[in-house]
Amino acid sequence: MAGADSSAIDRLTRYAQRIGLAFQIVDDVLDITSTPETLGKSVGKDIAAQKATYPSLWGLETSQRKAEQLVAEAIAELRDFGERAKPLVAIAQYITARTH
Repeated sequence: MAGADSSAIDRLTRYAQRIGLAFQIVDDVLDITSTPETLGKSVGKDIAAQKATYPSLWGLETSQRKAEQLVAEAIAELRDFGERAKPLVAIAQYITARTH
């Protein structure tokens, strides 16, 4: 619809997949490490429900590193877009910087 070629669509799809997964990993980490006041919602519910989360599988440090790696890979997918990708880069960077 926007006139992008298939290569651009593929790169944007990989970007979206990576930031989506990174967001989920960070969300799982924050459910363990944050407070209800900071997060704006209850915390610890994943552990209480014995839910399979990234930190329960990989631990906190590895989960955080994986989220950072995914964000870096997502940003790399945008390299060919130049200045036009600045808003998407900012979104990706926010994912691992967020506290709530």
